Amino acid sequence: MNIIVVGCGRVGSQLATLFSESQNTVTVIDSSPRSFNSLGSGFEGRTIVGVGFDEDVLVAAGVEECDVLAAVTNQDNSNLMISEVGRKLFGVPHVLTRLYNPDRESAYMQLGLDYVCGTTLVAEEMYSKIVAAHSGHIDTFGDYEVLRFALNLESLEKNTVVVGELEREHEIRIIAFERKDHSASSIPAKDSVLYHGDIVLACVRKNLLEHFSRYISA
Repeated sequence: MNIIVVGCGRVGSQLATLFSESQNTVTVIDSSPRSFNSLGSGFEGRTIVGVGFDEDVLVAAGVEECDVLAAVTNQDNSNLMISEVGRKLFGVPHVLTRLYNPDRESAYMQLGLDYVCGTTLVAEEMYSKIVAAHSGHIDTFGDYEVLRFALNLESLEKNTVVVGELEREHEIRIIAFERKDHSASSIPAKDSVLYHGDIVLACVRKNLLEHFSRYISA
């Protein structure tokens, strides 16, 4: 894969090193040249000094051809700007964002951002998400993926769907859901109704992910 990591702190340097060791093409962007000293001796990628949401800097890093953009600076606002530029301006297939403030988590879900929140094992979790190659990845169990995502029902006439119908038609299991306005959360029954924008925790068979992806906000 061709990967751009923006931010070369503890998490960014560890993430870049993990992918470099896996024989991927890696470019690291940071505003401070000294930050690159934290990259491991085995790092074989490129380093670019600059601001990660600057379009010219991203183009120089190869954003137009990259597979993954990871925004892992120490500022939530910067990471959000980097992610939105990568997604909306350059159409990067997989953009992953580090989130510090958990109060913003629901907003990130509504925006369809793939993110990691927390301070422990962040690089390893990001690595796992990128390898899984899709948004909302939480964990893998054999042939199944556990996902957390905002439900996209724009393709349905009423923008609603009954849990039992969704599970039957797509061979998935809805584990829990939260209303998009945070008014309620529940473990659903078969006749529970889901609305466009609801946050859903679901178990999906890997080989059906591509077909089901139209229900995942991007």
